[in-house]
Amino acid sequence: MHVVFVEPRFPANQKQFVRALAEVGATITAIGEGSKESLDDELKRWLTHYEQVTNVTDEGQLLTALKFIQGKKHVDRIEAVVEAHIMAAAKVREAAGIPGTSTRTAWLCRDKPAMKEVLRKGGVSCAQSTAVSSAKEVEAFIEKVGYPVILKPRDGAGASGATRVESAADLAAAMRSLGVDQGRSVAVEEFIEGHEGFYDTLSINGRVAHEFATHYYPNVLEAMRTRWISPQFITTNRIDQVSAYDEVKAMGRKVVELLGIETSATHMEWFFGGKGLKFSEIGCRPPGVRAWDLYNVGNDMDLYREWAMAICTGRPSQKPSRRLATGIIALRPTQDGRITGYSGLEEIGRHYGAHIIDAHTPTPGTPTQPVSAGYMANAWLRMKHDNYDHLRDMLDVVGQTVKVWAA
Repeated sequence: MHVVFVEPRFPANQKQFVRALAEVGATITAIGEGSKESLDDELKRWLTHYEQVTNVTDEGQLLTALKFIQGKKHVDRIEAVVEAHIMAAAKVREAAGIPGTSTRTAWLCRDKPAMKEVLRKGGVSCAQSTAVSSAKEVEAFIEKVGYPVILKPRDGAGASGATRVESAADLAAAMRSLGVDQGRSVAVEEFIEGHEGFYDTLSINGRVAHEFATHYYPNVLEAMRTRWISPQFITTNRIDQVSAYDEVKAMGRKVVELLGIETSATHMEWFFGGKGLKFSEIGCRPPGVRAWDLYNVGNDMDLYREWAMAICTGRPSQKPSRRLATGIIALRPTQDGRITGYSGLEEIGRHYGAHIIDAHTPTPGTPTQPVSAGYMANAWLRMKHDNYDHLRDMLDVVGQTVKVWAA
């Protein structure tokens, strides 16, 4: 099978998808924005051919590159696994007559109001939401559901650009920030109190072949706005043992069906609270923050290889062991500036060394990144344990003990 892969260089784990395709015997061509010289030795070895463009999200450039490749060798699949690349790849795929994620599915997985309209009609419980492009429309929605509400871009990923609005003063600032006052269409939705997590799948021919459930502590919006918090997320090894996950799994499988997802990774966010289980949003691609690395450690498997098997053979080859719970904790610098040092790392190493998967501690002098940049923007540590609750306790201790000093 000949697979064209979009952008093999960035982010860093992109090359794992290429590696997996090579391991299952695919012929791989890549289209990317860097030069051929920027490819490392492994990528050069795995790739049969590489086409450079200036922008992989430009449908015209992507289609021109694909047609050139098709002129040399038949193309069976063109695959993208980064949120920003999904729609361009879908449009090019359809223009070239190549099977895979459709533009309809890609659009529904990106446009939040349209996504939720389809899901509500199909019986999936979601927060009340709509698309708005004026202050009058926002105010009418708030009159119906009350404060607080969330305003966010229609195509934003995760908490990117999302703002919690609790008052008329908040609303005016949020509308200016998102461009509603200039007529930009955005999503507004009811704020749901409750615990937040995500449900990730690898689906093959419209059926979920692998599934994983992960929990945020605290919820993402708070985590991405509050410096003193060392946020974490933990993937459970109890998804097949605890009946409470049955509802999450049933919801996720229904979403896959309703949105027309065929052979693809997915990343779905959900809330659970006083109003029950509520679907939040979906990406038709793997989760970010290298969550698949945690799934691999916890389940004694190679999910990148399973993705390649799904693409190339239409079947899985491994079963998750559910042996370990795994998690990551983000360690925030004390302020913006440059990292000056760390405290508490040695103590954590002595107590929990056997449970540490890996860690990232930028050298002193490294510029800090803003809190909103995400879980892996600065320092972080990843851990494992066969007991989910024990792992959560250990990550809490890490957050209380380790300090990343900056000036």
